[in-house]
Amino acid sequence: MNQHILLKCSKCLLLCMCFSVIGIAQNIRVGFFEVNASPPIGSPVAYASTRSVTDSLSARGIVVLSADKPVVLCAVDWIGISNEGQDQWRQQLAAAAGTTIDRVSVHTLHQHDAPRCDFTIERIMEEYGLGGRSIDNAFTEEVIQRTSVAVKNGIKNASLVTAIGWGQAKVDSVASNRRLMDAEGNITTRWSSTTDAAMRAAPEGLIDPWLKCISFWNGNKPIALLTYYTTHPQSYYGSGDVTCEFVGIARNAIERQLRIPSIHFNGASGNITAGKYNDGSKPQRIVLARHVEEGMMKAWQSTKKYPLRNSSVTWKNMEVELPLGKNLIETDLRRRMVDTSLNIHEKFRAAEKLAWYQRSVAGHKVNISSLKLGKIWLLNIPGEAFVEYQLAAQRMRPKDIICTAAYEEYGPGYIGTRASYFQQGGYETSDIVSGVSPDVESVLLNAIRAVLK
Repeated sequence: MNQHILLKCSKCLLLCMCFSVIGIAQNIRVGFFEVNASPPIGSPVAYASTRSVTDSLSARGIVVLSADKPVVLCAVDWIGISNEGQDQWRQQLAAAAGTTIDRVSVHTLHQHDAPRCDFTIERIMEEYGLGGRSIDNAFTEEVIQRTSVAVKNGIKNASLVTAIGWGQAKVDSVASNRRLMDAEGNITTRWSSTTDAAMRAAPEGLIDPWLKCISFWNGNKPIALLTYYTTHPQSYYGSGDVTCEFVGIARNAIERQLRIPSIHFNGASGNITAGKYNDGSKPQRIVLARHVEEGMMKAWQSTKKYPLRNSSVTWKNMEVELPLGKNLIETDLRRRMVDTSLNIHEKFRAAEKLAWYQRSVAGHKVNISSLKLGKIWLLNIPGEAFVEYQLAAQRMRPKDIICTAAYEEYGPGYIGTRASYFQQGGYETSDIVSGVSPDVESVLLNAIRAVLK
């Protein structure tokens, strides 16, 4: 009799343990990771060589662990990561997280006094005797490796998530549309820094003024913050004084004040800058940072929390071929590479577009993705997309919260609207600045619609 009871109790205990293990495995957890991504002195950044590190750069993000395979979201304080650079980042972070590459999204914030990462471009530059002038492969590979280790550690230290929070606030006097149209329909450019009084006086134009703040919670304890805001982050640049710029300065300030790991993502900023509010002076960088910081704090203070369950967490992705711009002709791009009248930056631009041309001809596809967290959608799109794509995504799900992060696959460069290629013109769609055709609008909008279903 006692043996029978003991056996029965043992079976019950084993059954309870099994259910307990299943329950633990299906809990949602979030792990944070961060590494220093500042280049060494002398290493190339976008328009110069590093002469100082004014504000440290970072690669940081989260790993979302649920009943499905892990999802990795990463934001890097660099100008761009493209082509085989994107491949390396995503492959190594996927391996570190024990997931598949399609569930890894790596973005940059697009600071200009910051490095680039693209092994395809660098191979082309080396082919023409220009290796090491614009990209430091050894440095970028080392940052990828350290970030991979940080991802593994982030998973080990992941925290339980019971709720998701979101808030938003308007940012005052930062973003403005840089494409100004005159009465005749001609486009002029209001650059990231502008001293022209008439351009400063012109209206902001089409922007997305809202800064969104997403937070993960374990009971009453916040685990991590994600913020989303849309603008080119440049105040002044070009001398090699490395900085995470006003968006990174604001992010770091919020992280210190709240003592919560914070990750910032840049939205669809292809035609958005701070030009209306930025004269390029050094003090103005701090002014812009303060405005963004105030927006972040107000968004945080407006946070509302909602329970988060496994059934509410969904990852969707779609791989698409972005239509190659007809302006990219291989013979012309190679001619530019040997043109002695062109400087290193102009030759780099040709190598950049030659790399994208080669990848496109080879059938390379770009990943468009979203992470659904209840009624919150974290949308990931490539390149320097115009703000119109972000606003269109919001209209697709007007009752939900759509947070758009652009600057993932940086290979295509600017991604304008169909009208910007055909009717309007302007810098973003001129010469070899954009690597895609006007047909990109329908392709990208259809992909966004698919991952927001």
